[in-house]
Amino acid sequence: MGFINIADFEPIEPVPGCRMRTPFGEHLMLSYLEMDDGAEVPMHSHPHEQGGMLLQGTLELTIGNETRLCQPGSMFLIPPNVMHRAVAVGGKCVVMDVFSPVREDYAELTNRYIPPVTAK
Repeated sequence: MGFINIADFEPIEPVPGCRMRTPFGEHLMLSYLEMDDGAEVPMHSHPHEQGGMLLQGTLELTIGNETRLCQPGSMFLIPPNVMHRAVAVGGKCVVMDVFSPVREDYAELTNRYIPPVTAK
């Protein structure tokens, strides 16, 4: 199965006001993140590389020592082990994140491995 209907996934709530759905394959994890107004993913780091795109809303994003207000279409890359933080500003935000390798902590919570499509 290579196609994903995100509505088929039960969300997990890693921090208050943030719900995410995280389908994953062998080497890559997607994270569809919905943040309520004012919700915060506090400053943290992890050994996974992370990239993403803001799909909806305004997001105050800090990567290392730099903070920016992101608007829909803004993209970002966060290297492994770099401190970062996100806050939804002025309303709901929707973010699509990508992690590599797969975040084991989220994978254990969702258990939604998407097997590879085989060539025919």
